[in-house]
Amino acid sequence: MKTLYDCQQLDLKDRLRPLRAQFELPPGVVYLDGNSLGVLPRATAARVAEVVTQEWGQGLIRSWNSAGWFNLPQRLGDQIATLVGAGPGEVAATDSTSINLFKVLSAALSIVAQDAPERRRVLSERSNFPTDLYIAQALCRERGFTLELVEEGEIADQLDAGLAVLMLTHVNYRTGAMHDMAGLTAAAHAAGALTVWDLAHSAGAVPVALNASQADFAVGCGYKYLNGGPGAPAFVWVNPVHAERFWQPLAGWWGHAAPFEFSPEYRPAPGINRYLCGTQPIISLAALECGLEVFRQAQALGGMLALRAKSLALTDLFIELVAQRCAGHGLGLATPLEHARRGSQVCLTREYDTHGQSGAYAIVQALIARGVIGDFRAGDGTQHKDILRFGFTPLYIGFEEAWRAVEQLGQVLDSGEWRRAEFNRSHAVT
Repeated sequence: MKTLYDCQQLDLKDRLRPLRAQFELPPGVVYLDGNSLGVLPRATAARVAEVVTQEWGQGLIRSWNSAGWFNLPQRLGDQIATLVGAGPGEVAATDSTSINLFKVLSAALSIVAQDAPERRRVLSERSNFPTDLYIAQALCRERGFTLELVEEGEIADQLDAGLAVLMLTHVNYRTGAMHDMAGLTAAAHAAGALTVWDLAHSAGAVPVALNASQADFAVGCGYKYLNGGPGAPAFVWVNPVHAERFWQPLAGWWGHAAPFEFSPEYRPAPGINRYLCGTQPIISLAALECGLEVFRQAQALGGMLALRAKSLALTDLFIELVAQRCAGHGLGLATPLEHARRGSQVCLTREYDTHGQSGAYAIVQALIARGVIGDFRAGDGTQHKDILRFGFTPLYIGFEEAWRAVEQLGQVLDSGEWRRAEFNRSHAVT
């Protein structure tokens, strides 16, 4: 079993270690929840203050031109493109993941309705992130399609002549399992279907290759691994072969070919710009830009390949330590051991007792009280177990922190302190 000293030595050898200084990390806290909300980059507070006091306060409306506000979605989109394997001018930072998913899934269904109207099925994983399923349910109901949900191992068998769209999240939020994007996209295309990928738990944590995989549509989140802040703008990508085939359904003025022409007739902008909608949230985009700037610095230290190598090393270590330090406490592992199938999180499971309780929520709360922040996800109804979820953001998490997190977990389990009443009170956000 690796010791604290061993882990400290790994940190000393970590070439990405200097990036940690770019973030505000509260002392005494081990933060393993960056897959839900990334931490604050040190540059963000000053940059947001500058936008508010100078660009807005002094520049006023002139800052749309003088401060470059107008093209922020495209500038940030180009930065995100380098992280997800897209080309310049193919990504826009805008709106939320849910709204962007509505846009691209609607466009995909329009393409299918024109090219192959007999195809009426949208396929997704039963454990896909709920907002994706809700958006798909609403669109399928409106457009006369059927949404079918299957388990991960059943996807390949459902790629048939009736399939319109395969909609998946690249890294499963519940388990940390990563799909083979290239393989599933190729299989969907061979069956005549389009693909929509959600990169919310991938972008900035694992290498993504949208163009190389020949994917059709993708969306993603700005506030998880990209560290853009709570509610940060998301992003949208459309394969250039599809980008101008249809209007997206939210045809707002910012997606017009000439917004300040103020024409009463909509004329969609070329390419990805038509996937913009209303006036852009400049303060939020400025905060997201600070999160993305750290990835530019990471590029000089090996970029996404180095981040991926560190992520795998961190999650390997955490899995190994949990197996050794926490044996006998009923913890299981939902995250794949195979590197090719693992995202940047580790999801532990705990089975229900005879009263239908696992204790997983209380264990997480007891850890948070000790300064180790992860999160909890309730069972999905198909298995009698809940999930303790720990995200490893390689930009700022180190090996010593992984060791300390497991040690605290072991102490919580050994002592049984998680059974205390205060750790079993439910909060609105888990």
